[in-house]
Amino acid sequence: MNEKATAIVLRTVEFSETSLVVTLFTREFGKIGALAKGGRRLKGPFESALDLLALCRIVFLRKSSDALDLLTEAKLLRRFRPPGRELLSLYAGYYVAELLGELTDDDDPHPKLFDLANETLGALAAGEPVPRRVLRFELGGLRLLGHLPSLDTCVQCGTRVEAAGRVAFGQLDGGVLCTRCRHGMKQVVSVSAGALRTMTQLADLESQTWHRIEIHPRTLAETRSVLNHYFTNLLGRKPRMHQYLLQR
Repeated sequence: MNEKATAIVLRTVEFSETSLVVTLFTREFGKIGALAKGGRRLKGPFESALDLLALCRIVFLRKSSDALDLLTEAKLLRRFRPPGRELLSLYAGYYVAELLGELTDDDDPHPKLFDLANETLGALAAGEPVPRRVLRFELGGLRLLGHLPSLDTCVQCGTRVEAAGRVAFGQLDGGVLCTRCRHGMKQVVSVSAGALRTMTQLADLESQTWHRIEIHPRTLAETRSVLNHYFTNLLGRKPRMHQYLLQR
């Protein structure tokens, strides 16, 4: 059965002299893998639309077995081209693709996550500041997928934890810990109240006030460090793109 969808290209792998295997994150069907016959040709049914991180409208044939879906058409809606060949924006875009690929399952639609990713890639391509946009995507994505760490209640006992001074944060436990519960826990770090408030604001997908918050460089660096370790524990490995994001 032919299906139509809006998709972000997450990955392409050469399959033959003329074809590609592509991983796509679609708004309607979630992540899919598909064979694009003729996808490496400059002229063909895909019109060079299968660039990494491109936004496109696709038509594909769903397979009932474990075989790859068959991509039959792709029309380019937007390429991902950061201004002035800005490498940090490019690396951030690759990081968005990595998280979408690692944190989602095949054929499991998340339209709000798709919209967040699409908005993030558009903002990065438009030259918006990278650190804030990446944090917004990470925290918003974690919330939508049910992985957001607890930022205001103890993950062990449910006690309200006030964001004042410095607060214990359990990387393995998944959020803040009260004074009583932090003892004996492994991989516990001390996080400032400012970093917790920043993460809370950036994770709120119903509010647009995050555009206006001022993030002190020290708070930004601390938040970045906390999330780097959190994603490493969540994925079971360090995300590949972290090393490139930390170079700038």
